[in-house]
This record gives sequence, structure tokens and C-alpha cells, in this order.
Amino acid sequence: ILYSRSMLSIIIPVKNEEELIKNSIDQLLNEIENTELEIIIIDDFSNDRTKNIVEEMCEKNGKIKFFKNKHEGLGPLIDLGIEKSKGEYICIMMSDLSDDIQDLKNYYKQISNSDFDAILGSRFMRDSNIFDYPVVKLILNRIFNYFVKILFLSNYNDFTNAFKIYKKSTLINLRPFVSESFNIFLELPLKLISRGYKYKVIPIKWTNRKKGKSKFKIKELGAKYIFTLIYCLSEKILLKKQIK
Repeated sequence: ILYSRSMLSIIIPVKNEEELIKNSIDQLLNEIENTELEIIIIDDFSNDRTKNIVEEMCEKNGKIKFFKNKHEGLGPLIDLGIEKSKGEYICIMMSDLSDDIQDLKNYYKQISNSDFDAILGSRFMRDSNIFDYPVVKLILNRIFNYFVKILFLSNYNDFTNAFKIYKKSTLINLRPFVSESFNIFLELPLKLISRGYKYKVIPIKWTNRKKGKSKFKIKELGAKYIFTLIYCLSEKILLKKQIK
């Protein structure tokens, strides 16, 4: 059995998040009602008390699952999360809850009542809301996403956002993954779009974290994003040739 029908699996990557992880999990458990749910926390080699905090919570609530990443990086982590999940639908969320739980509930409602393979949130639509987005990061984000949108002739404009929901069967078909870091969040929607899966784009809310440090480092990730972009573009071209 690959999944439990209609169950929602939330994959949350963590690395040194002792300041906020308990509160984030408690919020999810308190606000998501009337839904068969599992929260999969995967630790990416933390060296603080994150592991201890989550393991204590696992003992008290069976909806919380904890695993240690096998190979450092978000790519292997997301792959492991898919492998361990039991839900028909998988949503990836950051541990700081910068994404809104109400949007998560809307994601689940829309995908579970439709034949879409994914619901892709955008922080940059007319009805979207963003709060306290660092200016330099915002400018680079919009330039890069606009470039990708044109390159892939897509109606989507927030490829690099991690917060999306997919059918588990769709994510399995998008494997194997080539990205090792945050670029996994670019790889997933690009493969989804290039391979002709059905998706819907909706506006979402985003708020910058109040505690802990962001693990996203622009200078370190530029080359990785370019690698993923070239890889996915090459796949798109090859698929187009095969169709012809």
C-alpha cells in the first residue's frame, strides 16, 4: 500500500530549529481539524535540541513522525519524506510556518476535491500577501522567477517557493531528484509542468520568520539553481522531441 486515501502528509525539514519547532507542530495540530493527518519531521543533521524536542512530542502524539536524513541536504530529505509518508497528498512546509496554515487547509480542500495533480501557491498574485520579505532577496527572487517563467512558457511565477501540495503518486513519478539543496523546490514544479501534469495556481500568504536563522544562502545556492534549471530545460526539450 503506497498511501492511505485522503490522508494529508506534511513534510517539514528541520535543522537547528529548537526555538520554534514545538510551537510550529502544536499550531498545525490545533488548527487542522477533521482531517486524517500525519506530520513528518525530518532532521537534516541538527546539532541542537531539535531531535530531542520532536522525539518527546512523538511519544505523546502518534500523528507526529520523526526521521533523520540519510544524506545531508534538502533533496535527499524530501525524497526520504516521500518514501516515509502514508498520505495520498503531500504538502511541504518550512518549520518556521512562514506559510499560512489556512492556505494549507485550502490546498488540501482544493486537491482532494479535484483531479489536479498539484496545487501551486504563489506569493506574487493580486490576492497574495507577503510580509517582511528582505528587499535584496525579493528583487533576486522576482528576476529569477520571471526568467524561468519566460523560459518555460509558463503561467506560474513562484517556482522557488517550497510550499506546494502534490498527490503522492505524482511526486513518485517525478523521481529521481537531481537537486541537493533548496533547488529541489525549483525542480519539482518544473518537472511537473514539463511532463504535462494538471495543476492549479492560487494566491497565498507569506510572513518572514520571527525566530531562528534562515538556512537559505543566496551566494551559496546560485550555481545549484542554474544547474537544476539547465537540467529541467534539457528534459523539456527532449520530451518535446519525443512527442514529435
